[in-house]
Amino acid sequence: MKTLYLDCFAGIAGDMFLGALLDLGLDSEEFLHTMEHVVLFPQGGNGNGTGHVHPHDHGHGCHHGHDHECGNNVLKISVRPGSKSGMAGIKVSVANLEDHPHRGLGDVLAIIEASPLPPKVKERASEAFRLLAEAEAKVHGTSPEEVHFHEVGAIDSIADIIGAFVLVEMAGVERVVCSPLNVGSGTVKCAHGVLPVPAPATLELLEGIPVYAEGTPMERVTPTGALLVKCLADEFGPIPAGRVLGSGKGLGDRESDIPNLLRAVLVETPDSGEEDRFRRDRGVVLETNIDDMNPQYYGPVMQMLFAEGALDVWATPMIMKKGRPAVTLSCLCLPEKEEELAAVLLRETTTLGLRKYPVDRLKTDHEIVERETSWGMVRFKVARLGGEVLRANPEFEDVRRLSRESGIPLPEMRERLLGDFLL
Repeated sequence: MKTLYLDCFAGIAGDMFLGALLDLGLDSEEFLHTMEHVVLFPQGGNGNGTGHVHPHDHGHGCHHGHDHECGNNVLKISVRPGSKSGMAGIKVSVANLEDHPHRGLGDVLAIIEASPLPPKVKERASEAFRLLAEAEAKVHGTSPEEVHFHEVGAIDSIADIIGAFVLVEMAGVERVVCSPLNVGSGTVKCAHGVLPVPAPATLELLEGIPVYAEGTPMERVTPTGALLVKCLADEFGPIPAGRVLGSGKGLGDRESDIPNLLRAVLVETPDSGEEDRFRRDRGVVLETNIDDMNPQYYGPVMQMLFAEGALDVWATPMIMKKGRPAVTLSCLCLPEKEEELAAVLLRETTTLGLRKYPVDRLKTDHEIVERETSWGMVRFKVARLGGEVLRANPEFEDVRRLSRESGIPLPEMRERLLGDFLL
């Protein structure tokens, strides 16, 4: 399966996305030819015509061409090599003259429908603008039908969004994984004045998406970038396991302490049939080093962590600075439980802080089944991998109860129960 990984360490914008995918080695000439036939204005609107593309040679199949004009509008798409902080990539510029940016949802949907694009591209682009209209409507307290797009309603922004879906289709991408987004900080000037970063509509689109802020204050995730992530990303996290097919870097316009670029990596990952052998999910490990707590407290703290939803808790002896004996107390949990469990660690131990890091989990498909044995009903944990039974173990509490009742030692009772299970 072709999986596209978006490394948004410096944020994401529409032009950065286009550049990153083209830098993967996609045919720029084919892309420009497709975009050249995008209808800018639907019948009965501001006029009729096609997109106007100005390609520049950059070694990826492009050739020098001429601007085309239609009415008072000229759309230019340029693709050229460049670099940010010494890292080479592709800069895509989408610009138009004398544009009328205040379009409604109906206007944009008509532009998309009138274009000779593949059906899947039309469907994805239309859904993207419906999603954007819902976000704008929520911000301004109106309905999606009444929303007038400003910056994202301009022809160049429409071309960015349509072009992104064209390139995803060209690349044959079947799945998209995205890193957490560096959204930036500070303020941004837009049609509604100077607003905090992320801008209100961008923030609406980012709902449910992992974010952070790092680097020089600036807008790092644009509305177009947030929209593309919202529509394309199937999951968020680190680069998935697989074989790297290629990588590309899309360059932005800004200069900052973090290179203003988006990195895209195309990875060949196992297909769905192979993935079904495992159960997969994401977890978080919380841990802290403690060298000044009464050892009697560890047991109660671990019980509290389990009671609050920890998947596992463990303590590791260690030696800290100045030769002091200490314990690393660790807790595995699901992401939605991390704050509650962090509060337990900070409140119930002597630590002043803790670490956290995400982990990928590969698990067997397992379940608890009840089985009749010589000692009555007993619960067994059965583990399977791809339908194959790997092992079965009687639940320890049942083994302990029957051992106590019968006087048979724990190890022997376990083996007897397992023998009954296998009959």
